[in-house]
Amino acid sequence: MEIEKFLSGYCRQLDSSRMVEVVVEDGELSEVDCCYGSCIYQSNCPIAQGIEELQTSQ
Repeated sequence: MEIEKFLSGYCRQLDSSRMVEVVVEDGELSEVDCCYGSCIYQSNCPIAQGIEELQTSQ
């Protein structure tokens, strides 16, 4: 089953707000429209927190 979500929030790397598309297939993160996983600000990012919550809810 594929789930597509759009998360929005402030991106510190871009220094602006943005909307990120996240696709989860069979409980695994398959696509993210940002540099999630390699961003140096990930620990403080509201979008990354939303992605992590989405992964754990599956």
